[in-house]
Amino acid sequence: MKVLLCEDVQKIGYYGDIVEVAEGYARNFLLPQRLAILPDKQILRSMAQEKGKRTEQRLRERKRLEAAAVAVKGAEAVISSKANEQGVLFGSVSPKEIVVNLQAQGFDVAEHFVSLKEHIKTVGSHEVTLKFAENLSATVTVVVVAEGQIADQPQPAPQEPQQSDQPAPPAEGQ
Repeated sequence: MKVLLCEDVQKIGYYGDIVEVAEGYARNFLLPQRLAILPDKQILRSMAQEKGKRTEQRLRERKRLEAAAVAVKGAEAVISSKANEQGVLFGSVSPKEIVVNLQAQGFDVAEHFVSLKEHIKTVGSHEVTLKFAENLSATVTVVVVAEGQIADQPQPAPQEPQQSDQPAPPAEGQ
């Protein structure tokens, strides 16, 4: 069945496109949700200008996503989480934690971009794919450390202030 899309429908088409879909899909989903209508020449003419605007908007969004993907490619997110002695986390690292960390570093990412094959449940370095759009993705490294591990590492001893041969400046009010 041919329908005229009134909205962008993922994996089907964009606003103003005439697409061929299964009759049941059109009748039970697209038409009742007002995502599509039956094509009509008069409606096609009235939608032409709006279709051009939406196409330009999609192109601008694609360029923004491409810039974000290039910027974040190869970035590293360090996440601290509670873990046992064997390095198994009490819980798992969520996409939201990854996004919060990357956003704190100044990257333009959203939670729905994170594509985890399986939950991160161990301490260590993990490769995570961020899928920005179809055929547009970037890989980041998520380093999970056990809570307190950073503090447990030996810190350099604080250095004592060095004595100088110059006299100390006079205190204010003297």
